[in-house]
Formats: sequence, C-alpha cells, structure tokens
Amino acid sequence: MGIFDKIFGKKEKQRLDEGLQKTKQGFLSKLTRAIAGKTTVDDEVLDKLEDALVSADVGTGTTVEIIGRVEKRVAKDRYLNINELNKILQYEIESILVDSPEQSYRDFETPTGKKPYVILVVGVNGVGKTTTIGKLAYNFKNAGKSVLLGAADTFRAAAVDQLTIWSERAGVPIVKQGMGADPGAVAFDTVQSGMAKNADVVIIDTAGRLHNKIHLMDELGKINRVIKKLIPDAPHEVLLVLDGSTGQNAVEQAKQFTATTHVSAIAITKLDGTAKGGVVLAIANQFKIPVKFIGVGERMEDLLVFDKHEFVDSLFSLEKMDQ
Repeated sequence: MGIFDKIFGKKEKQRLDEGLQKTKQGFLSKLTRAIAGKTTVDDEVLDKLEDALVSADVGTGTTVEIIGRVEKRVAKDRYLNINELNKILQYEIESILVDSPEQSYRDFETPTGKKPYVILVVGVNGVGKTTTIGKLAYNFKNAGKSVLLGAADTFRAAAVDQLTIWSERAGVPIVKQGMGADPGAVAFDTVQSGMAKNADVVIIDTAGRLHNKIHLMDELGKINRVIKKLIPDAPHEVLLVLDGSTGQNAVEQAKQFTATTHVSAIAITKLDGTAKGGVVLAIANQFKIPVKFIGVGERMEDLLVFDKHEFVDSLFSLEKMDQ
C-alpha cells in the first residue's frame, strides 16, 4: 500500500488508475513491444522507449532527459537484464517531478497561520477552470473547511453563472457582481468577506481570455495588488489550470502564464479522456512548478491531490512487462 492509499483511501487510488487508463495503455503497450524478446537494454530498446515517451506527450526535452538518466543508470549500475528497466524507468520518471516546498494538500488541509488561505485561479477559457474551482471547494468543505468563492471573471456573464452553479453544488457561498464589474473590486470584496466570516479558504476565479492578451495579465496584476491591501502575503497560491488533453498546447499556455505572473502551483484537468497524460511530466519538469491537482473524471471526487509516486505507479500498473 502506497502513501496515496493511506491518506486518501483505495477509492481515490482506483480513480487515479482508471483516469490514466488511456495514457498507460498506449505507453505500456509500446514499452512492452520495445523489450519483447530482448535480454539487455541496448540502443534499439532505448530508441523504442523514447518513442513511447514522446507518444505520451512527455515532450522532447523531458524525454531526452529521461533517456539520458536511464543510459547513465544502465552504465553505472551495470543493469544488463531487461527486467530491471521497469524499475529504473519508474525511478527516473518520478525523480524529475517537482516536490511541493509547502503544504501539499494531501488531506485538503491548509498551512497554519494563513486564514483565510487565498487561492487565485488562472487559466484560459475551456480548460476546466470553473469546474476545478467547484471541485476544490467541494473537497475543502468535505475536509471540514469553510470556503468562500469569488467570481472575478466579470467579462463573461456565463462565467459568473457557471461559478454560481458550482457554488450551489458544492454548498459554499459566493461573492459576485454583475457582468462588466471591476474584477479587482470583486476580489477585494471576496477577501474582505472571507476575513469577516472567518473563512478557512477563499478561492477566486479570474478571466480566462487568451493568455497572450496584455490587458488580461495587467488585470491579474491589479487583482494581486488589491488582495495584498487586505492580506499582505496573499494570494497564498496562484493556481494555473491546464487541459491535459491538449498536450503540448498546455505547455505553451504554461510558458505564457509563468512568464507574466507568479504561478505557484498547477492543476491539470481532463486526463481521463486523453492518451497524452505524459504532459504532466513535461510541464512539471520544464517549469519546476509543482503539480498539485489532477482531474480524472466528471465527479466532484475526481479532482485528486497529485502524488508523484502514485502517479508513476499508476502509469505502470496496467500490465507488467514480459519477464
């Protein structure tokens, strides 16, 4: 039993296994074919391994790094038996994933001394940002936390309406104004209300216009500044939501957002519907920002706290390589 099982239970681990089904089917089938009939890790095996990683959208740079690490391990430790490749590969993939330097949200607890804990959620339209906020609220509430949502995406009426629906589903209050209202004012009111209500967690939605729009980034900067007027060290988390099914496009979005705003954590959605789950590795390795949440389904419970050991374990759990 792994760490993930102990803290979240077997149901969550099962959701992770099921959510990565499409990714690991393609990845492991290619990996199995790569070593079929082989007794040693040779150049041909490494070439096929590289193809398996790229096909899972791990990305060229991260794939090259993983292959390089495997080559060094094979040479240094003299692992000549092909059966050792599985363990080596799992270890090296896990080692490139970034650990969170702070609270990992394993049990949806928040850091002590930060109340309300303010989370600013960013990302382009269509990545599952509003859905992720609703699921976050639900899970924090289930962990015994009082939660308040803020609808600061005031450029789209649908955004406020959608967040309102999710607040009702999660059973948490929401602060909102009409379409076209000042996002900074909404954020300010939300944090102020959270302080007055002694809320544990405040989650603020932001506009999801295209990431290359300068005015959007200016707006995010303004929201940050008004929040700091109330709580100097807030927002405590800037969570970037990315759609895992878009593969390398998600990497490009991460590049744009991290270049213009301080992103401290990443949530990757829709991993259950794609064979490109390897993009988690690409993003975590390239940007050195911890992936804290992954979405593996439509249910409220299908937003999982990311555990790198269990993620890699699930990636390799579908089938075993030939002995």
